[in-house]
Amino acid sequence: MLLMSWIVVSLLAASVMASISVLDKMIMGYARSRLTLPLLIGFAQTSIGILVTIVTWLPEEATWEGTGWSFLSGALFGLSAQLHMRVLFSREVSRTIPVTEASPVFVALIAVAFLGESLAAIQWAAIVATVTGAAMLSLGTDGGYRRIFLHDSFYILMLGAFIMATANVTSKVALNDLPVLFTHGLRMLSLGIVFLAFNLRATPWRDVRSLVTRRSPALLLVSVNELAIANAGLLLMLWALSMGPVSLVVALLGTRAFFVVVYSTALAMVWKGALGEKITTGTLAVKVGSTALIVVGVTIIAI
Repeated sequence: MLLMSWIVVSLLAASVMASISVLDKMIMGYARSRLTLPLLIGFAQTSIGILVTIVTWLPEEATWEGTGWSFLSGALFGLSAQLHMRVLFSREVSRTIPVTEASPVFVALIAVAFLGESLAAIQWAAIVATVTGAAMLSLGTDGGYRRIFLHDSFYILMLGAFIMATANVTSKVALNDLPVLFTHGLRMLSLGIVFLAFNLRATPWRDVRSLVTRRSPALLLVSVNELAIANAGLLLMLWALSMGPVSLVVALLGTRAFFVVVYSTALAMVWKGALGEKITTGTLAVKVGSTALIVVGVTIIAI
């Protein structure tokens, strides 16, 4: 029953977190600067972090070591999210998020290098499948020369995936000493501070003020997405990590790529031009095939 619990919670977290990314892309359509949404997220998550941390302040089982790991985890998560949102502003969500879901590969490598774990040949094959799927999603063509190339964003996203892997590992370490809710509060506080440090600039601040003055629908979307959906998804993720092994939980969280492609493609088919998604037989085949490789890879890692 316990095994089924963390598997179900992991998949539920993946499905919820996929909707966060799709809504983030919609909100970006209202912004004039790529820093506007991250700035709003910084305000929202810092507020949530302060509130939750105060309410749950220093539970009996808390340790300063666990508190430090939790704060570090949030900072790393914020840095990773900052990188992927930089790419998401100009790239399709169904091509961006699946690449970031290569993080289970790095979790496995970290486990081998530092935790003394070993991987079977089939699991190394899964790593190859996952990276291949991520690379395929980032492929494009040079219109003039019909030359296939790897988009520069691929390298940024892979760096973000590595940082995300370390954030997940440090979250697991923190959860060994801290309850889920207190850990979540510390992580959101740290994440919010990172976002504010990177994005509290004159241009996005003016854009935020303009959104408020115009009573833009983006503000409602941000409120729902960042205060409710994002916190629900991240809490589910921590809950799953508290119950199951980090490598397997993170592998199942990688199925977020599948949910992103399903959500974004369905929305683009119903609402033409939504999210800037290109829906043709060729692009759809690449997205589905690439995402399938990633899902297969992370699933084998979880076996």
